[in-house]
Amino acid sequence: MTTASAPAKGGSSVRVGVQRFGTYLSGMIMPNIPALIAWGIFTAFFIDVGWTPNADLATIVGPFIHYLLPIIIAYTGGSIVYGVRGGVVASIAVMGAIAGSDKLIADVNAALPEGASQLGQVHMFIGAMIMAPLAAYTMKWLDSLWEGKIKAGFEMLVNMFSAGIWGFVMAVVGFYPIAWLVNGLMQILSNAVNWLVEMNLLPLTSILIEPAKVLFLNNAINHGVLTPLGIQQSAEEGSSILFLLEANPGPGVGLLLAFTFFGLGAARASAPGAAVIQFFGGIHEVYFPYALMKPMLILALIAGGATGVTTNMLLGGALRAPAAPGSILAVLAQTADGSYFAVILSVVLAAAVTFVVSWVILRASRKRDLEAMAATDDAFGAAITQTEAAKGKSSDSLANLRGGAATQAGGGIEPATMTEREIKNIVFACDAGMGSSAMGASVLRNKIKKAGVEDVTVVNKAIANLDGTADLIITQNQLTDRARAQAPNAVHVSVDNFMNSPKYDEVVELVKDQHES
Repeated sequence: MTTASAPAKGGSSVRVGVQRFGTYLSGMIMPNIPALIAWGIFTAFFIDVGWTPNADLATIVGPFIHYLLPIIIAYTGGSIVYGVRGGVVASIAVMGAIAGSDKLIADVNAALPEGASQLGQVHMFIGAMIMAPLAAYTMKWLDSLWEGKIKAGFEMLVNMFSAGIWGFVMAVVGFYPIAWLVNGLMQILSNAVNWLVEMNLLPLTSILIEPAKVLFLNNAINHGVLTPLGIQQSAEEGSSILFLLEANPGPGVGLLLAFTFFGLGAARASAPGAAVIQFFGGIHEVYFPYALMKPMLILALIAGGATGVTTNMLLGGALRAPAAPGSILAVLAQTADGSYFAVILSVVLAAAVTFVVSWVILRASRKRDLEAMAATDDAFGAAITQTEAAKGKSSDSLANLRGGAATQAGGGIEPATMTEREIKNIVFACDAGMGSSAMGASVLRNKIKKAGVEDVTVVNKAIANLDGTADLIITQNQLTDRARAQAPNAVHVSVDNFMNSPKYDEVVELVKDQHES
């Protein structure tokens, strides 16, 4: 059941590199989303314009965003690189960046003429994302210099003092160059966003964001730029439109509804369930294969995304904090006071525009799609093959979804692989290790349980956290190359349909046969 794919070249290697960078950013932000939600609740209730203003409890809001959030993000990023030791050193380092940023702002404000508008604090989210890997990697490298050379009995002394001293050094680095760099970068990015808003050009960001989403490149944009800028803006103004640029569930559900009414074969059959999961569950990845099977549909997503942004821009739609996952429920929970009409309308209009444009594209190509389905008995598979040809790279392997049948395109199952390695530990891996991988793992876990197989574990992880213990790894086909590089000795399976891929049944048959033999 291994899958064979062409080596990543050119644009593919760039895509994988950007995905990997975005995954690291996502790995720092996503585990800390509960803290962002908690901060959003504090602001919603207790600030001056909140639902239940409370001057005492409102004092939590500032330190929460200025100190706690950057420090826990730095700790998470450092621990990804070098465990708890890396996390502790990264936390010390980002504290230097926070203090350095405050000193720079104070110096500027002191030099302003009396009565001039004072600069606000810069919150070190980007600083944490820079300092965390820098501090953790350098700590790891330093430890390697004296590994195995410390006299017995002095290990703890050396480990404690080396981490403390290096944390001190990195805090100084954070205080001077990093604080200066981040303050300047945030100013440039803020000016760029303000210019886009003033020129009414913010909807054009959908031209970049919507294609990036379906290619799994959105994390670098969302967590690297939009979330830090949005939090900065929300801290100053109480809300930010930037949180809605990527999280709006309207374009995705519009596309899936178009397939529900006007699609063909397995794509049409699976679209309604995907729409429910995407809209209410917030797992946007489920609509990516539908867009990839007909790349022209990305135009529909861009049109829908731009419509949603325009609506929010004109009517003042904004969120208090990031909506994660991008469910309509999470969006409504974070909607700022007075913005409900605008935000709901932006979702509805984004879905409607995407639906209409998708309908036009699907109707225009319906005759070709019917001919392709008649020739291959698989509309979904034929369209995916066309997508691969357009992208200039081969797929790992394709499953026919028509009528629920499972067949392989261009390869098939390798019998030798099935017998060479006993499958005990199955990992469903995705970019962040939370949304689609959790859903896929749940589906597969239930199938294995119904098959009567008891001693096989099925878990979900982020690709970056694959540690070589998995016997079989399941990923979306756009992510398989990265998973294989992370865990080359595992059996790798690519899927196109997150909810109920026929590959899941093949995996169940594989483990069942192994246990019965």
